[in-house]
Amino acid sequence: MANMSNVLGLIFANMHELTITDLTKNRAMASVPFGARYRLIDFPLSNMVNSGISTVGIVTKSNYQSLLDHVGSGDEWDLSRKNGGLHFLPPYSNYVTGLYRGRLEALVGIQNFISQSHADYVIMSDCDCVANVDFKKIVDFHEEKGSDITVVFGKKEFTPEQTKTRTILKVDDNGEVLDVLVRPELSGAYDASMNMFVMSKEFVLKIINESSSRNLYSFEVDVLQHRLKEFKVFGYEFSGFYEQIDGIRAYYQANMSLMNRDVRKELFNLTDPIYTKVRDEAPAKYGLESSAKSCIIADGCIIEGTVENSVLFRGVKVGKGAVVKNCILMQNTEVGDKCELNYVIADKNVVIGNYRSIGGTIDYPVFVNKGSNV
Repeated sequence: MANMSNVLGLIFANMHELTITDLTKNRAMASVPFGARYRLIDFPLSNMVNSGISTVGIVTKSNYQSLLDHVGSGDEWDLSRKNGGLHFLPPYSNYVTGLYRGRLEALVGIQNFISQSHADYVIMSDCDCVANVDFKKIVDFHEEKGSDITVVFGKKEFTPEQTKTRTILKVDDNGEVLDVLVRPELSGAYDASMNMFVMSKEFVLKIINESSSRNLYSFEVDVLQHRLKEFKVFGYEFSGFYEQIDGIRAYYQANMSLMNRDVRKELFNLTDPIYTKVRDEAPAKYGLESSAKSCIIADGCIIEGTVENSVLFRGVKVGKGAVVKNCILMQNTEVGDKCELNYVIADKNVVIGNYRSIGGTIDYPVFVNKGSNV
């Protein structure tokens, strides 16, 4: 059985931002709000802590001010420690001149941090995947198979538009990865990487040195794909619920999936909770003529209208006579009296005046930029 105190966690805060540029203009992928009170980084960070990992490095690149505010010293995750704990790893170093182009260059930039750790294994995770994952089982699988690289994957039905943002694997019955396709255009049921990887520390340092000398920067292309026959690469199938955020439509659907009680129970279970920054706010307040059905409503909200099948973040206000359906309203959004909103995603601090009507569709929700006045 793996000793998880000897595992180093690395979370990449800025990967995949180009897939949801509306939400990542002014924030890192890790900082994207989710599920009324969470940020996307809460999932990989909580997964690591729940699995017994006590040293975690967050690899940043740009727009990470809100991430620093959200995570702080790591108190909420019990990572504010004298030994180990939480570390922010900035994008610049002696090895990389400028911002890194891919995962390998990011690893080159934090080579000293990795080599000076006392870890035997390294777990790498991005922030684009909403899931409750037990990394201990994956490390046990990695040891059992004697693998060089273990890739966590999930099997789903995909459209060509969805596979264009993913790494598709061909895995045999023993779990060995036989082929790797990076951003293909395919439709059907496939094994897709969840952008979570397990390797030994020695192996990570080896590929860092080799990649640096060859000016390589893409882990998926230059290591997983091009050197597949050279290394022992295995895939660990994650059979639980997960959603990968690869576009504004996927973001909308991932939030709406929380209306399903079974999904909520799996993601936010009592045994392995998802932690987040705690704010001291009053409970949601409902007016005498208000109505709320099939919603997730955070604390600090004031509801005086009708809200159905929607996700409301902290401090949202819905005016009298307003009807909000199938919407995601982020922190401190204000909806005026007699408004009608349907399939709308409003970023933080949006103000929608009285008597406004905004509507989209389930496949093409309307997005309102942060701080907008409508």
